[in-house]
Amino acid sequence: MFSPYYAWSRRRGTAEPLNFCAMNVVLYGPSRKRWAMTERGRDAVSQSTDSLRIGPSEMAWDGNALRIDVDEVTAPLPSRVRGTIRVTPPCIANHTFELDEGGHHRWRVIGPGAHVEVALHQPDLRWSGTGYLDTNDGDEPMEARFRTWNWSRAPLQDGTAVLYDVVGRDGAHRSLALRYDRAGGVEHFDAPATRALKPGLWGVQRATRATPGFTPSVAKTLEDAPFYTRSVLRTHLLGEAVTAMHESLSLDRFRALWVQAMLPFKMPRRL
Repeated sequence: MFSPYYAWSRRRGTAEPLNFCAMNVVLYGPSRKRWAMTERGRDAVSQSTDSLRIGPSEMAWDGNALRIDVDEVTAPLPSRVRGTIRVTPPCIANHTFELDEGGHHRWRVIGPGAHVEVALHQPDLRWSGTGYLDTNDGDEPMEARFRTWNWSRAPLQDGTAVLYDVVGRDGAHRSLALRYDRAGGVEHFDAPATRALKPGLWGVQRATRATPGFTPSVAKTLEDAPFYTRSVLRTHLLGEAVTAMHESLSLDRFRALWVQAMLPFKMPRRL
């Protein structure tokens, strides 16, 4: 959905989404980050009920887990990322939420608290821990409907808390505050007040929600782009001190031509 090539094609007329596909793989380490997001055309994409292949990389569901076979080249400095990621949710959540009043954009958590195993050959890396699996889909480009969003996911002692806040083009605010249990059940909870976070270096505004009396903070900024930030937060929700993964997105920034012109450096395209 952040493809500059797709955006340029839409400006010229109707664009076929399957002609603009990429598998985004990012590794964060203490001294280096590796980013791969090579876009590929329709001839490099194949899909079935249980699998999706984009170029040399593939995702496949085996009935219990999502296996991701990665074979990508990083950008802007080329290096190889090759290996397997296995995401095993203990349950499958089946609740889909509409992000706007007209239901043009939808979001679903599939595995709110999954077990993740990473086994890479290039670089030589092994890791296991807690992860998360969700999906978004829509009937139109996101920037056509929304101005900003803030999202976060935080593991709890007995489940997962997820926050979603969006601001539409009409200025309308829509908020979701959800608590998932280990069986995939979900309940809404009263969202605490919004708390501003320190903006990214590019000036993207970040915000989250936290228990009254607690000041959330950015523990680490993982991505800081002209229209997007990904961060690790120290915050407090539902009576617990938690570490949350957080994303902020400015779609006004994304649709700006100067931002679109920068994106190919991080997102090369191969046919």
